[in-house]
Amino acid sequence: MTDSRPVATERAYPALSREYPEDFRVDAGYRASLPDLQNGPASLIVGAHAPIQHVGISNFRLPIRYQTRPGPDGGGEITLETSVTGTVSLEADRKGINMSRIMRSFYAHAEKRFSMGVLEAALDDYKSDLDSLDARIQMRLSYPMRVESLRSSLSGWQYYDIALELAERAGQRLQIMHFDYVYSSTCPCSLELSEHARQMRGQMATPHSQRSIARISAVTQGDTLWFEDMVELCRRAVPTETQVMVKREDEQAFAELNAANPIFVEDAVRAFAAQLMAEPRLGDFRIIASHQESLHSHDAVSVLTRGETFAQASLNPAIFAGLRA
Repeated sequence: MTDSRPVATERAYPALSREYPEDFRVDAGYRASLPDLQNGPASLIVGAHAPIQHVGISNFRLPIRYQTRPGPDGGGEITLETSVTGTVSLEADRKGINMSRIMRSFYAHAEKRFSMGVLEAALDDYKSDLDSLDARIQMRLSYPMRVESLRSSLSGWQYYDIALELAERAGQRLQIMHFDYVYSSTCPCSLELSEHARQMRGQMATPHSQRSIARISAVTQGDTLWFEDMVELCRRAVPTETQVMVKREDEQAFAELNAANPIFVEDAVRAFAAQLMAEPRLGDFRIIASHQESLHSHDAVSVLTRGETFAQASLNPAIFAGLRA
């Protein structure tokens, strides 16, 4: 009896080099032959043929030069590590984008000293290079300012977390500054109860206070709003900013400053709002405040907005968890 099953024939496997070709150079012809799935036909789309509002890259870092606010001796310049997020919109019938073009577009402007004009030019390049209708750039940085102590001669560096955002949607552009301000909040109720215990029973008591944080997001318009301007605005609203360098006289001064400015979280957002409303260089805004309680195991939080830019029915579930003072 003979075996009628087909006989498997051995296929010759190509001999592939295992050495990295250090001298290999790419020419135009070879580059044109490389596959590019992201720019493939709509038939390659996975899932729903739906438009995507944002697609791009987040947290690519590079040094950016910023100008400090001009003073009596003129303005200086500082170079800071900056985290950049760049996204564009994607139409429903397009497979994807070339992510590297976002970085290349931004790097073309990265050597210039930062200004909103530079950010505008980078956004124009995003839209042109990626053939997109809408685009957005956000730059995150930590900005240092020298801060003097309250009563001693000490001073130290305070760092402010800032994000600058330029967004275009349906042909309309918005410039937005996000700014984190860290302060101490003494509970007015606890302060009154402590004083009551002292007066009525001769009982020593201390009010509770805690490190707190406000994240202010505001549309900027008109003349330049310097980072230093935003710091001063916040200090006018809530003067109990946390301290950097402290001696005993400074610690005593800070206790007095807190006693002079007790504040609930509701008071805080309204105090910030009053200052923002009085600043003509700012438009719509949102204030998120979190008082990270020393009395409770939970935080006290508040959100106040003005205008349509930040109006929303739903909040990100992690919006308060992201505020860590």
